[in-house]
Amino acid sequence: MAIVGINLTKINSERTGDIKGKINVNNNVVIKSVESARIGLALKEKGIQVGFAFKSNYAPNIGKIEIEGKILLLESEENAKNIIESWNKSKRLPPILMQQLFTTILRKCNIKALVLSEDIGLPSPIRLPEVRIAKKAPKTTEQKQAKKPEVKKK
Repeated sequence: MAIVGINLTKINSERTGDIKGKINVNNNVVIKSVESARIGLALKEKGIQVGFAFKSNYAPNIGKIEIEGKILLLESEENAKNIIESWNKSKRLPPILMQQLFTTILRKCNIKALVLSEDIGLPSPIRLPEVRIAKKAPKTTEQKQAKKPEVKKK
């Protein structure tokens, strides 16, 4: 399976309240559709189009970010047929494919959501790294003595 591209079709960000107290951000990804896609190239592989929705909800009712889009995959004709049939019957996809799809969706959408949250004044939807400077504890006499080099006399 090869991911050929990802296209965003809907981007919505909204701040509905003031930022006070503790804020919870819940991110969610949903696969909405899986269908055959036409590829304009003469390839042995068949195209699959996967529709998705990404949503970040800020609680208590502070705002939301919604992103929708489609991912284009190339798969062998037999595998493509099995994937589409499986989706139509049970709304399930193979675990390996789900892992790759969710990784791609989260990479694209988390970056976009981070920029959108900054633009409308919401906290980041993903945890960003923090730098913390540790205070040095005063050295004890034993630690000071342990670091002194020994002098050998002949």
